[in-house]
Amino acid sequence: MVTVGWRELVGLPDLGLAALPAKIDTGARTSSLHGTVLEQYERDGEQFVRFAVDFPQSHVRQVCEAVHVDWRGITSSNGETQRRLIIKTPLVIGGVKFRAEISLADRSDMKFPMLIGRSALRRRFVVDSGHSWLKTAGRDPVEGHKP
Repeated sequence: MVTVGWRELVGLPDLGLAALPAKIDTGARTSSLHGTVLEQYERDGEQFVRFAVDFPQSHVRQVCEAVHVDWRGITSSNGETQRRLIIKTPLVIGGVKFRAEISLADRSDMKFPMLIGRSALRRRFVVDSGHSWLKTAGRDPVEGHKP
């Protein structure tokens, strides 16, 4: 198994997102991505969602499309249960690529635009909670200093 720190850079290649800062959270079951749902539609009999991922620091908005898998009740860190849209897409962490289920949520008040939950980590990764950016070379992408 690959060892990761409590925060890492991840990629969502099918969504056009690379080097996305993510918090690794074994307390959360489901992974979550900051995304604003723009529209839901059907194509060739499959349900899709178009959503935006905003990066306010760089004034960038990435519009993404993914297959809409489900709606689920997700309990957030403050104890509230929210009905969230779930997508399934390839996720890359430390060179390991796999399909992951990800809920779309408003994470605008969070430090990290993505949270990686234990369902995505299971049987693939070990988390070293005492370290950060174990799979990231160079500077700390959030704080701007060496990890």
